[in-house]
Amino acid sequence: MAMPRSMLLTCSAVLLGMAVVSSVGRAFVPAAGKPATQVQAPAAQLPTAALSAAAMVLPTAAHAEGGSVWIPALSAVGAGFAIGLAAIGSGVGQGIASGRCIDGISRQPEVADDLRGVLLLSLAFMESLTIYGLVIALVLLFANPLIK
Repeated sequence: MAMPRSMLLTCSAVLLGMAVVSSVGRAFVPAAGKPATQVQAPAAQLPTAALSAAAMVLPTAAHAEGGSVWIPALSAVGAGFAIGLAAIGSGVGQGIASGRCIDGISRQPEVADDLRGVLLLSLAFMESLTIYGLVIALVLLFANPLIK
């Protein structure tokens, strides 16, 4: 029973991933060049929500020199992944460490002070890794070395 369900979930995840990858390529537009001689306004065909979402997704000020939109756009995606993965990893690690510390204290209450000190030190180290992810995200967003 687990085999067909696993294959079904794997196939659905692959199809979803392919759909996301194919839609990401259409989300980025090239830098503004010369306007075409005949421009038709598709605004009458699109709903207002789609136009406002497109206006939020496609910032016009994030163009790199040379007319490329890919570097700033992918830098924003990388910044999101950096802070997201750092926060998820730190949160999971802190949860596991705190749970193990509580287990240790419940088994041997006499070593509670020692375990608490080690726990707080390890939590500080885990949180510093999250701050490193934040620094990487801020560098990618505001001081990107790939654009200059």
